Amino acid sequence: MFGSLEWTIAARYLRSRRREGFISIIAWFSLIGIALGVATLIIVMSVMNGFRTELLDRVLGLNGHMVVRGLDTRLTGFDPIAKALLTIDGIRAAAPLIEGQVMATANKQASGALVRGMWARDLRARAIIADNLYSGSLADFQGKNNVVIGHRLAVKLGLRIGDGITLVSPQGTATAFGTVPRMKTYRVAATFMVGMYEYDSTFIYMPLPAAQVFFRLPDAVSGVEMFLDNPDDVHRLRGAVQSLPGVARVVDWQQVNSHFFQALQVERNVMFLILTLIILIAAFNIVSSLIMLVNDKGKAIAILRTMGATRGMIMRIFMISGTSIGVTGTIAGFVLGVAFCVKIDSIRRWLESLTGTELWSPEIRFLSRIPAEVNNSEVLSVVLMALALSFLATLYPAWRATRIDPVEALRYE
Repeated sequence: MFGSLEWTIAARYLRSRRREGFISIIAWFSLIGIALGVATLIIVMSVMNGFRTELLDRVLGLNGHMVVRGLDTRLTGFDPIAKALLTIDGIRAAAPLIEGQVMATANKQASGALVRGMWARDLRARAIIADNLYSGSLADFQGKNNVVIGHRLAVKLGLRIGDGITLVSPQGTATAFGTVPRMKTYRVAATFMVGMYEYDSTFIYMPLPAAQVFFRLPDAVSGVEMFLDNPDDVHRLRGAVQSLPGVARVVDWQQVNSHFFQALQVERNVMFLILTLIILIAAFNIVSSLIMLVNDKGKAIAILRTMGATRGMIMRIFMISGTSIGVTGTIAGFVLGVAFCVKIDSIRRWLESLTGTELWSPEIRFLSRIPAEVNNSEVLSVVLMALALSFLATLYPAWRATRIDPVEALRYE
């Protein structure tokens, strides 16, 4: 009997009356605070997860998980090394590669670029390029005069398919009149757009024989790039790769990008702690609103006690009142946060069109769109944390309500 009565009384206490309006306003602020805290935490964690996943996919999609190099900038005998690498269990692809920095010029514009020389079959097998062509075709990626460039680099230099792009190597040619920069003009066969600004604005792919001529590496490459079945197996496979004849150095993606992904993880943890304070502040608002409600309902509590209500019943009434605020706010925040994550890039474009400003600059944030990846376990952790804080916030006010002496409360009634 008392169970339904407790819920009825708790619901009555939560409804605002003129004399209790201020208490109700604080309760509403508590509810909104918890909802915004939960939603913000879900959104920020999802964006951080999406950012890391997108970067990892693009970094590991364009760059190999491991790279075999020689003692200096040259690696000879690369074809036997590539074939031997493919015999190691866990390595699914091995591609000879030439890398070099150049200055790209066209239409009186210039930009730094990174040339990557590859066999045509290896470039076609790289899904992140083959599936994200912006214009042109990889069928033209052949011969000694065709290149594939990033779409943003093409836009920067004002290039279209069939136009010429001049590459200038920092390693000049020694002549009787001094060192002359080595340069050559290539035809743009295709452009790609993988969605990461750094790659779309700097990468140029060139057939391997053409790259060997341009960088003066006859019968040699910069290294052999490998893709693993599981990128996290780099430490397990390092020994087997290092033991192959002709292999001098092995570099993996964790070594090259460790500082970057560690910085992302630290930032993610700090953001989690900071945003948790929003929920904690909202929980303190529940404490203050319930304490004022207990003070305001002192005589009503005394009457309930004289009618036979136990201390446990009184405590449950105020715990139900406070927990109801927390549960409602948490559910509202969960729905708002997940809905925002699903439509986050559409919301960003709408806000940009509304304000006329660029809210997400790919030059600064690496990616062309805002990523969001909702992790179910993290969302569950946020929801459970909010519910736990809301429940804990009700304990002291509810205990305080049980300590009210009916005689003292009704003495001046």
